[in-house]
Amino acid sequence: MGEAQSPVGSVDRALLILQEIGKHSRGVTLDELATRLGLPKSSLHRLLSALKHRGFAAQPEPSGPYFLGTEMLATAFRFYETMDLRTIVHPLLLRLSDEFSETVHMAMLDGAEVVYLDKVEAVRSITMTSVVGGRNAAHCTGVGKALLAWTYPTDEAIRAWAERYGPLTTRTRSTITNPAKLAAHLAQVRERGYALDLEENEPGVRCVAAPVFMGKTAPVAAVSVTALKDRMPPARTEELGNALRQAVAEQV
Repeated sequence: MGEAQSPVGSVDRALLILQEIGKHSRGVTLDELATRLGLPKSSLHRLLSALKHRGFAAQPEPSGPYFLGTEMLATAFRFYETMDLRTIVHPLLLRLSDEFSETVHMAMLDGAEVVYLDKVEAVRSITMTSVVGGRNAAHCTGVGKALLAWTYPTDEAIRAWAERYGPLTTRTRSTITNPAKLAAHLAQVRERGYALDLEENEPGVRCVAAPVFMGKTAPVAAVSVTALKDRMPPARTEELGNALRQAVAEQV
């Protein structure tokens, strides 16, 4: 359970209990929790009593299964309703820009476009159309494709999106404007775990992007690393994509 690394063992055990309860939509019994977590029933019962007292766990029937409590859900919803994405993700952008020495962005999807929420310029900055508060087409940007791939996770959903917002505009010779080709491309994005913009939005500019889920099934934002074509050959593109995907997954 990683208790040796935890600063406070009892808190760690309580969090593990909540994690385990959260895996069982039909509830989980005391015996099942004890077996799965390797905890004595007496200690487990005391921790569950404390969680029930604060509303983070619930047991509708005496001796019945345990569920996540209403306070657990209310706390999570309050956080997601009021969270400031920029405040949460900005430290990651600073780290990525420093690590890769390139410009990084964060954006969210709004219909057929992405809206840039944050941007950290690299020391060797480049001139781009992206500005905080600005917009670009989703189908030809790294952040846009990272958002589209998981927001519309099937070929049919992508084609319906393209039909609603089309026709897809051409920005460069590399822009994908055919809905079927875009759907096939986004399937590769999901398989790879990150998206690429290979001069599809601006000539000479490439980027890699990864989705930010924040515990949700569809991404709430996407983060990208952008560089001039000469600084992002195929080998470095793959390296940056994998590193970005891992960094985003670990931090947010």
